[in-house]
Parts: sequence; structure tokens; C-alpha cells
Amino acid sequence: MSLGLAVLSLLLLLTGALGFAILPGKSLNHLEITERAILNSTVHVCRSLAQGAGAAFTLPPQPLTAEAVAVACASPGSSKSFRRAIKSIILRNVRVDIRHALNASFHFDDESFEGGKKIITDGISAIKASNRKENFEAARQKLGEILHPLQDFYSHSNWVELGSNLPNSNLIRSDASIGNIAGEGRATCRNCDGDDCRNNILEDILQEKILTSGYFGIVPFLSTKPKGKCSHGGAVDQTSGKEPEGGINKDTLTSNHGHLHTDAANMAVAATRELLEDIQGAAGDTDFLQMMGISKGANKALCFVIDTTQSMQDDIEAVKSVTSVLINSKVGTPDEPSVYILVPFNDPGFGPPIRTTDPNIFKAVIDALSAAGGGDFKEMSLSGLRLALTAAPSGSEIFLFTDAPAKDRHLKSAVIALIERTQTVVNFMLTGISDLRRRRQVDSQQDGTMTTSDAQLYRDLAQASGGQAIEVTKSELSEATSIIIDSSISSLVTLLVVRSPGNADNFTFSVDESVRNLTIYITGRSLSFTLVSPSGESQKSTDPTGSLIVAFQSVGNFQTLRLHTQVGLWEMRMVSTDPYTLKVIGQSDIDFLFDFVEESQSPFGGFDTLESRPRAGVNGTLLVSVTGSDSATLTEVALVETGSGEVSGSVEPLGRGDFLVRVVRVPSVAFVVRVKGQNSRRASSTSFQRQSSTELKGSNLTITADSNNVLVPGTPFSVPFSVMTSGTGGNFTIRTTNDQGFDSTSPDSLFLAPGVSANGTVSLTAPLNTPSGSDVTLTIEAESPDATDTNYIVQRFSIVNTVTDFTRPVCQLDSLRSNCSDNCILSMWELSVSVTDGVDGTGVDRVSLRQGNGTMNTSMAIGTNSENITLVSYTASCCSPDVELVVVDRVGNVGSCSYSITSSAVSMAVGATRSSLLCLSIAIAVIQMPL
Repeated sequence: MSLGLAVLSLLLLLTGALGFAILPGKSLNHLEITERAILNSTVHVCRSLAQGAGAAFTLPPQPLTAEAVAVACASPGSSKSFRRAIKSIILRNVRVDIRHALNASFHFDDESFEGGKKIITDGISAIKASNRKENFEAARQKLGEILHPLQDFYSHSNWVELGSNLPNSNLIRSDASIGNIAGEGRATCRNCDGDDCRNNILEDILQEKILTSGYFGIVPFLSTKPKGKCSHGGAVDQTSGKEPEGGINKDTLTSNHGHLHTDAANMAVAATRELLEDIQGAAGDTDFLQMMGISKGANKALCFVIDTTQSMQDDIEAVKSVTSVLINSKVGTPDEPSVYILVPFNDPGFGPPIRTTDPNIFKAVIDALSAAGGGDFKEMSLSGLRLALTAAPSGSEIFLFTDAPAKDRHLKSAVIALIERTQTVVNFMLTGISDLRRRRQVDSQQDGTMTTSDAQLYRDLAQASGGQAIEVTKSELSEATSIIIDSSISSLVTLLVVRSPGNADNFTFSVDESVRNLTIYITGRSLSFTLVSPSGESQKSTDPTGSLIVAFQSVGNFQTLRLHTQVGLWEMRMVSTDPYTLKVIGQSDIDFLFDFVEESQSPFGGFDTLESRPRAGVNGTLLVSVTGSDSATLTEVALVETGSGEVSGSVEPLGRGDFLVRVVRVPSVAFVVRVKGQNSRRASSTSFQRQSSTELKGSNLTITADSNNVLVPGTPFSVPFSVMTSGTGGNFTIRTTNDQGFDSTSPDSLFLAPGVSANGTVSLTAPLNTPSGSDVTLTIEAESPDATDTNYIVQRFSIVNTVTDFTRPVCQLDSLRSNCSDNCILSMWELSVSVTDGVDGTGVDRVSLRQGNGTMNTSMAIGTNSENITLVSYTASCCSPDVELVVVDRVGNVGSCSYSITSSAVSMAVGATRSSLLCLSIAIAVIQMPL
């Protein structure tokens, strides 16, 4: 089932080939099905959280948008990350139609119900395990993949024709049957009456509630189906012309069963929401929202990578100071970081990453840092940075502190690959350069110096990411860390990034009405500038008293200029003979996301998102999304080359803030993406300009890989890949690395002839003791014989232990007492419940309130069969007569127990995560009690 042209796939599949319609129109497509379910589920969770906290909640207007939902969730700074999360889920969904186009289980074709259900339930286990480890990107990827077959079930099977009014809840439960499936030899369809297929499913199939689905094949003359079976239908399906002719798919309003398209699509929306509710129940509200990209405050990570060797004591003290200032000033404000990450490195050790959402825990971890050891002069800085790049959310900003060269500089290309894929900005705080001396104990006292050439590696990485390489003395570091406070501000956008080898040049940047806190960063020495405002007023770098620069700071090679914000076109005239970087940022809700896409080689054509560099020198396609405004539109998109030159693209609006951009040439040199557009507000419209920070580059190499994205600890895992060059052939170097240091094997090289693919395989094994829910990021690189061209592919895999517990925890009512009267304010009721996961279960992990304003306490006990029992006591005012407990075991099975007290009776329900499903209802007489 594809997700529509309005999503990233832009699949140009033939109508009705594999799933719901892909083009915008009267038919509901995958974009609407998936996005509608996510938006509605997110609103429901945010409303429940607000009600639980006693806060007001305002429902956003219909139709829901990511921007409106983020505002309603009191997290307007999450607008961009929410869109990014939705986009990630949709991308994985649509990829199924490209990489598993003819796998019947992924589409519930060919009556492959058990295979389709296993994909869904195995995926749910992986998602829940990933969420428990806060590996939300891995969870999103798997969620998108399993939504595809889940939604296809309602379009490709006869569930709707059977008269079902609710989703098939057993599709997401491993311990339940999805229904009575038609036997292999049982006929299910008759010929359609010409083009009318309304009555082609046999009456006995419908009367006996037998599940069937259509058979599908695309090979003329060779595609077959069992005798008497239904076909999928449509022009591409070669089985639809064989007896019985026709089909039963409901992909569009014009499909064979198009009269039921709306019912099937609405059922798919409801089923998607039901699955999301199950995942939410297992994860908890806060982690579910984080999976969706919604967090408190600025929704940004505060991420430090810190050298903890002996000479770094002063630097560590500076980090402690800035952390204390940031936490004390930002907690509880819109600029509070949503997650805190620390990766220490030394020699030879590095990591593990420490990740928390609690600022006090992070502050304590930072305060506990001390400087010791170090071995030789060089340190494992890139190993630590690689861990941070895989631990931090995409689009983060990382600060690395060191006074030593990199011992692991061979990881440079792998780190650049991760920077490009995650579009992360990396800033280096360097205190050991040139004549700055440091001492290390290695059998005897020795002096060490990080030379300018040593520091060039860090400058290159900073430039690639759009960050700064800040070079200061140790005594100056505390002053330079002000950039960390600046970066924690919510809704930061980039207006301009320039990397110059050292020329006199003029640069312009446009500031719109939405921009505030306009700031310029400059790194470099021996330079001067003249700043010219839109009104024509100018101020030189030698004039600290001008009116354009309201605050100026210079420390080491780093300058910060805070400007008096004016709307219009600014100009920066730079003069320098040394290399420098210039970056202009500000605060604004309006920003953009982008991905390169390429035409798929599947039988159905279409587009797939690139996980590597785009092909250089030929045309390319981008999917660009405007974030932060429902009324913004793009007018221009260009690839701006480093130095000079740019390639403009044609812009095609797709609706809902998405745009398809085609360029005639992808540069082979480094470039950034610049967008320009209009934002309409009431009767006026203003222009805006934004730029990506991270550099990208085209390549003559093409590298692809595909594998099941779940590893089982202790089991060898194969990742096949292929490499092709459009340039000169020869012996190409192959490098593979993974951020967890797992044992792996792969070829060291592949011989490539131009235009011909060569194949290889990476074998990867996670240790047996790897915690379920962990993930590993694998980078596969290919480099040309002359080392002038490289490309890569980055793959993230979940590590999940085999799950054998599929039973939900259950509740047993122990007692209920009440003295409720007509004046509910003066009376209370009390509930006691025993919760267990059974003798063979994994154990109860968490009990929480989904409904109820009372007080809940839990304690542990041992049952008669030695099973662990969680004792729950709940007390509430009689004005709050209902309570629902959500019970989660250690593998994410979710049960719910609902109780309600009235003046005459109590009702109890034990059910699945769908709160409306009551599996047990028992009336219990009220026991009056004194309180």
C-alpha cells in the first residue's frame, strides 16, 4: 500500500496495483490514512496528559496539522521534529511497496494472513523494545513498516464485505486468531458481472464469515491463482483475467470494490489508531510523544562529548559551570532541553552514552566527571562523536570538548556520513592548539601540542556539519561556552552559512518578520568586516559603538555579533586572507525539512528516499517540507555550492506543506540547500529565506543495502549490499563500521566495471547479553581507487530478544469500599486490586492511571504459585467515580482494568488497550464503609 505522491515516496504506481490510491483526489490515500491517525492519536494523548495535570486543553481546529497539534500539546517548538517523525514513519511505510512489492505477506495478498500478521506482531515487539530503550528512531522506522500491511488488510481482504464495523483487533495480538481463513481448496469468488464486481464474493463465504483476500501477479501468461479464488484486480494484476475474473480490492473509488473504498480507508485509520494506542499503553504517554517528536520546552538535545583525560580538568570545570547555568535558567521555560546526552572519551575507552530527560540527573553526572589517565597524546574523540551522532535525535547540535588530536581519525568519513544522514551540527571546543601546552603522564612527564594540522580534522568536520571549530585557551573556554546557551533556544533557524578559504567577498541574507534574536557567528583570525543593514546603515568591525550590533563578543578565533533585527536584505562584506566561516541564525517558527529521492528500480517505478549521497552530475529530486506555518509556500529551492555557483530547481507544490523539487544537476562539490518562499498572514504576505547547515555532496558511486532491520542477540546477521560507479572502474576500497563495536566481517575491496554492480555482504553479530531494544548503526563506505570520491549507506538495526510472553497482565478485584452520598465532595471510595502477569509471564513492569483523579499506590507480594503480584490501592473522591488502570508487562503486553462506582453498584472491566473493549463485566454490591 503506497502513501501517496504527497509523501516522500511519490510512487508513480499504476492505479490499484498494490494499495490505496497514491495521487491526491477523491479517494483516501496513505498520506491521509497514516497522518490522520497519528495526528488524532497525538491529540488524544496530549489531552489526557493535560487533564491528568488539571490543565486546560484546547482542541486544534480541523483539519488537523502537525503545527496545530504541536501548539495544542503546549510544545510549539516541536513542530519541526513532529513533522520529521511523521515523515520518517511514512517513508518506511512507502518503502514496502518498493522493496517488498511482490511479497504477498506485506500486503495480505494471496490469503497470506498468517505471514502478514507475523510481520505486524513481530514489529510491535520490536517497537516496544526500542521505546523502552528510548531508541525512538528505530521504533519509528519499524512502525512505518508494519503500518503498511496493517492498512492493506482492510483494502485487500474481505473484512469490510463481511459486515465488520470495527478493526480486527487480533491483527496486533500474537495470542489470538484473526478469524476463520478460507482453506486452500475452497472457492471464494465468482466472475464479476462485466465491470460490476459488487457481488463476486460467494454467499457462503460471507454467511460463514470466512476471511479471504485477492491473489496478485504481474507476469503476463505466468501469473496464476488457485481455482475459484478471488483476484486483487486492476489493470496490473494478471490474475484478474483468469476465472473467476475481476477483483476485490478497495484501493480507490474506481477499484473493483471501490464502492467500499471509504469504509476500508476509515477502517484502516481506526486500525492504525488502535495499534498506536497499544504502543502508547506500553510506552507511556511521555515516551509515546517523544517517539512522535513532541517534547517539552525547546524539543532539543543538550549533547556533550567530553575528553576526560588528565589535562582536561579546566575544560571539565567549564562544562560543569555552563551546564549549571543552562539548567538553572532554562528548566521550566520554553527553551528547556528535552533530552540530555553525555558521551565521555579517554584512551583507550569511550562511552557509553548517558541519556536522560531529567536535568538534575544530568547535572549530577556532569558534576561527577573528573580528569584522569590518557595514555599517549592522541584520544578517541571520533569514536565518542560517533556514539553521540547515533544517540542524539536527528537535527541536533553537539559540542565536543578536547585538547588532543584524534587517535581514531580513520573514522572521519564514517562520522561525515552520520553528520550528513542526521543533519546534525557539531561544534568543537578546542583548547590545545599551537603553542598551548599540555602534560600527560606516560612513564615520565612529556609535553604535547595539538598542531594546526592536527586541528584541521576538527575544522573539516565542523565545516561539514555547519558548526564551529572554536579555538581558545583554557582560561578563555568559559567565555566561549556562551554559544551553548545560545544553541539551547527553541526554534533556531539558519539564514546563511559560508565557508571561505580566505577571500574578500560580500554575502547577503534576508530577514523576514518572523525572525527574532538575529545573531552572526564568525570563526577565523585576521579578518575584518562591514555590516550593512536593509536601511543602508553600516557598521565596521573596528566600531564597537554602532547601532546595528547590540552586543559583541570576541574570544580566541570566535566572534559573536547580536544584531538589532531589521526586516529586509542585509549585507556582510568580509575581508580576510585566512580561512573563515560565517553563520547567521535567528529564531523563527518557519523552517524546512528535505530529503533526496530517486527513481525506484522496482517493477512499478516510483521514488524512494536516498540513504546515501545523490548521484553527481545528473538530475536529482528532493522532497521539501515547510514547517512551522500552515500558510507558507516555497517559491525557490537551490543547491548552493561552496565557493560560488548554484543550481536552481523547479518547485511543484504537493499540498500540506510538501513540495517536489527537480534539479538538472547535482553538484559534485559540497553544497547546501537554500529555500525561499512566502508566508501569508491574514491580508499580508512576507518573503522568507532559510538554508540548511549541513554540507552535502554528490558522488559517482551508488551504494545500496537492504536487510531485515531486527537482529537477534547471538545470531549472525547478514546485510547484503551492492556498489556501482558511473565513473572510472577499478578496485574500490570498502570500509564498514558500527557504533557498538560488534564483531563483523566484510570485504575490504570490490572490483567495479563502469555501470556494473558488484555485490558484498556484511556479517554482524550482537553479543548474547545485548539488551533487547538496543540498536546498532552500521555504516558501509565505498571509496574510488584514487580516493577522490566516496559514498556510503547508513543502516540502523534494532536488537530484539525472541519474545515468548504474549499474554496480557490481568487484574483481580480484592475489595471496594465506599461511603458515597449525595454530596460527593464529602465522601470517598477505595479500591484494592491484585495485578499479575502469571507464573510464566515476564512480570508486571508498570501500573498507571489512564482515567481517574484519585491517588494510587503500589506494593509487591508473592502469590501462592511463587509469581510476583503487584498490589494496587486507589482512593478517590466520589465526585470522580471512574478509574481505569493500564498494566504493562516487561515485554510490552498491555492490559487495562476499568472500575466504576455509583450509588448502587460497581462495574469492573478487564480489557485490551482499546478502552471501549470490555472483556469482563461484573456487578458487585457496594460495601459501605466509614472513611
